[in-house]
Amino acid sequence: MSKAFTREETAEQAAIVRPRAPLPDGVPNYVTARGLAKLRAELEGLRARPGDPETLAQRRAELERRIATAEQVAPPADGARFVRFGAHVRVEDESGARDYRIVGVDEADPAQGRIAFVSPLARALLGCAVGAVVRLRTPGGEQELEIVAVDYQPEPEA
Repeated sequence: MSKAFTREETAEQAAIVRPRAPLPDGVPNYVTARGLAKLRAELEGLRARPGDPETLAQRRAELERRIATAEQVAPPADGARFVRFGAHVRVEDESGARDYRIVGVDEADPAQGRIAFVSPLARALLGCAVGAVVRLRTPGGEQELEIVAVDYQPEPEA
C-alpha cells in the first residue's frame, strides 16, 4: 500500500484544536462558572501540548483574550421562574420533551443540550416564564415549544 494512504501519528504530534466560536460584534462574552473553569483548563492544557510553537502561541493568545473578556453570570437571585442565562430549560412539543442549558458561546454543545445564548432557540426562550409557549422558525417550518420547567442547578462536571 502506498505511504500516502497510511496514517502515522506520534505522541509528539499535536491534536487539531478547533477554532473558537465567534462572538457577534458588541455582544458580551458571558460564561457560566463551569464554562470559565473549562476555558482555564483548556489554556493550561495548551501550555503543555507539543506542536508548532507559532500555532500554539496564537491559540494561547486567543484563549487568554476570551478569558480576559469573560463575564461570569451568576444564577438569578429571584428563583427559577424566568429563563435567563445559565438556565436549564425543559420544553415540550408534539414530539415530546427536551432539555437545554443556556450557556456561553465557548460552552455550547448542541448535541449535549448546551445552546449558546446568542442562538435563535436561546433568544426565543430568554425572558419567558414557565408555561409560556414560544414560536421558533426552523428549516422544517414553524415550531411551538412550551416551557415546562426552569432551574439553575449547577451542571455536573463531565
